Amino acid sequence: MRAIQIASLDGPQAAKLVEVDEPDGDGLVVIDVHAAGVAFPDALQSRGLYQYKPDLPYTPGAEIAGVVRSAPEDAGLNAGDRVCGLTMLCGAMAEVVALPADRVFTLPDSVSFEAGAGLLFNDLTVHHALLTRGRLAEGETVLVHGAAGGVGTSALRLAPAWGASRVIAVVSSEDKRAVAQAAGASDVVLAEGFKDAVKEMTGGRGVDIVVDPVGGDRFTDSLRSLAPGGRLLVIGFTGGEIPTVKVNRLLLNNVDAVGVGWGAWAGTHPGYLLEQWAELEPLLASGKVAAPDPEVYPMERAADAIASLEDRSAKGKVVVKLR
Repeated sequence: MRAIQIASLDGPQAAKLVEVDEPDGDGLVVIDVHAAGVAFPDALQSRGLYQYKPDLPYTPGAEIAGVVRSAPEDAGLNAGDRVCGLTMLCGAMAEVVALPADRVFTLPDSVSFEAGAGLLFNDLTVHHALLTRGRLAEGETVLVHGAAGGVGTSALRLAPAWGASRVIAVVSSEDKRAVAQAAGASDVVLAEGFKDAVKEMTGGRGVDIVVDPVGGDRFTDSLRSLAPGGRLLVIGFTGGEIPTVKVNRLLLNNVDAVGVGWGAWAGTHPGYLLEQWAELEPLLASGKVAAPDPEVYPMERAADAIASLEDRSAKGKVVVKLR
């Protein structure tokens, strides 16, 4: 089968299209992959900068969508079923993958394979962030950093469905404004000067939740943008710098800085992924929440797809099409 492999830690351009053996599917769900998602950890892994370092050579990608070829009798799946699934950290960019049944989910007929490959990593992260860790309540206001990226657009799509009355998007440049608006932002502001803009548009109150996959030098202003009792959700550091917090800022305004480690949580809470999908899938199937509209790259340009996450040129979710 064809697969993407990275054999050296020289960055995204080390990703090459190669021929490899199909996986052993004994006891697993074997899936013919139509599309694979791309996420920021793929870019970090390609340089050896992510906390999980797979042995070389490895196949990048954490999420797939495709058609079941075969499944164990107790998997609740049948050959021909449309599914999406999680490899979790690598292995997705291959024409055939084999996954445990608890990481494979039935894909609604209304969701394309390309959109399905762009769902799980971000939408389940945002579910974990807003509901499990962020305690989003009806009528609250949510501020989203990196709002034109994968996690950002997921937060814009999902927060209103879970009760947010206003979702403010923060983007790094004017050309990303339309992406955030299309994903469902109530308002869009530029990263430069966002604190003052948010203060003005909330009448000085601030926001209840900040979704932050960026980190960097905007972290302190994010804390200052919180209303009393607000929560800053720490999801990642695409801005490069890992910020620090002076805890007196938390005390003075009764705010929280909350860690959001979805993968670590899922790994220590059996059944959590299936519980998350049981809440997310009906929203997608009914159309209450639109599936993502990803940027799609052919398999031959997988290196460029990964590079778009590293150089932050990606707009929304990025997916590699395999079939």
